[in-house]
This record gives sequence, structure tokens and C-alpha cells, in this order.
Amino acid sequence: MAGSLACVGIGMTLGAHICPLSKSYIEQADVVFSAVSHGITELWLQEMHPNVRSLQQYYQEGKSRQITYNEMVNAMMTEVRAGKKVVGAFYGHPGVFAQAPHKSIAMAKAEGFAAKMIPGISAEDCLIADLGIDPGRFGCQQFEASQFMFYERKYDPSCYLILWQIGLAGDRSLAKFSTGAAHRQVLIELLGEVYSMDHQVILYEAAVLPIDKIRIESVSLSDLKHADIHMHTTLVIPPNQKMKLNEKLVARLAEIEQELAQ
Repeated sequence: MAGSLACVGIGMTLGAHICPLSKSYIEQADVVFSAVSHGITELWLQEMHPNVRSLQQYYQEGKSRQITYNEMVNAMMTEVRAGKKVVGAFYGHPGVFAQAPHKSIAMAKAEGFAAKMIPGISAEDCLIADLGIDPGRFGCQQFEASQFMFYERKYDPSCYLILWQIGLAGDRSLAKFSTGAAHRQVLIELLGEVYSMDHQVILYEAAVLPIDKIRIESVSLSDLKHADIHMHTTLVIPPNQKMKLNEKLVARLAEIEQELAQ
């Protein structure tokens, strides 16, 4: 029997976000690999399938996450090559901030196996709902915090700026579970080139368990240095400028409309 791979998203909040298609893939699999954020979520998966293997075991403080991701891919691909229907169940969306699903699917397809990704409700989806942000109103730009720091990224302060994984901001080793105030100060200084130190930013954390409280905490940019930051904390920076009208382009469009009307 030819092996196959499906990487599915189970959403952010336990039991509330999984779609019927992802649930069906899990139930019909030969083996399920899980990468979830809470042990209770893993127990919940085990109620759906008797053979659930945790991918969390590959994480280790001081160990490069690139090695961890390769080990995750190898674990799943070993079973695919053995002819099994394999499912990787990932919290949130399996394609968002998750290297192993993308890499394993690409590898499986390159080797001739059927492979696909089933989307899930991501932290971004929860953030938009919980904070009442409409990306279509002012626009929205998103970056991984360390990448935002390491590279000269151009961003627009008239739209929302979302920085993911600020608990790891400034980590160049890919082997830490967190960085500290000194690293965060560098990020604050970088943002201070555009935003004032008293600009109000938002610390956001989605609910993982139904009993969890959503974290929506406003702090000034300067207070970010000593704020309580976790691996799953997201930084949301509201606009500090109004959108500037492109008068030349608008005038050109008006001319086109006038010509079409004649």
C-alpha cells in the first residue's frame, strides 16, 4: 500500500476549532504525529486515534530548532515510506510558523507520495477576532520578531504591525526557548525609530484551553522591556500615522473614469 501524508490544523482552542475534514483525516490515519501546545490537547487527540506520537519530544533547550524540525520530518517520512497513512496534527494552522509540515509535504511529493495540507484556525485568525482588527481597513503587516530585527524590513506605520514570537526576539542561535530584556531593548530601539516611546502597543495571547483567558494587555513601547513575555506572546502595534493619499494616482484614475464616461 502506498503511503500518504496529510498535515492538518487543529486550531488554537482545544476542541473548538478543528474542522470536520481534519478530524476525518486523524480518525482514518494509520499513525498520527502531534505537535500541540498543551498536554491536554494531546490527550484529546488520543481519544480520536489510538496511535498518537508526540513530536514535542524533539525540542530541547540548547538544541538548534533546525535539527528538531529535521527530526520531525524524518519521523513522519519514515512511516510514509513504510506505506502508512500518516497525519501530522499541528496546533493552529499547519502552514503558519511551522517548518516541519511544509518540508515534509514537499519531500513526500518529491518522492511520489500523496501529500496535502488542511488549514486550521491560526493565532492570526484569533487575534483578528479578539482585537476587532479588520486588516482591510488600514492594512496589516506581519513579521517574525527576530527576522524583523535581523533584516532591513520596510514597513508602513499607518497600518497595523504584528510581530510574532517576541519571546524569542533577537535569538540568533535557534536553540533558546526565550530571550530577555536586553534583547528586547534592541527591538524597542528599532521600533523607536518610527514610534514614540509612549505609543501604546498590545501584548496578545490566544486561548489554548476553553478555560483560558485571552490576553489583551496594552503597554507603552518603553514598558515592553520588562513586560511579562512568553513564547506564544504576540506584539501588536496600532498605527501611529494616518494614511497619506496618493494624489497623483487618484487624479490619474479620475481622468480614466472621465474618459470612459465620454
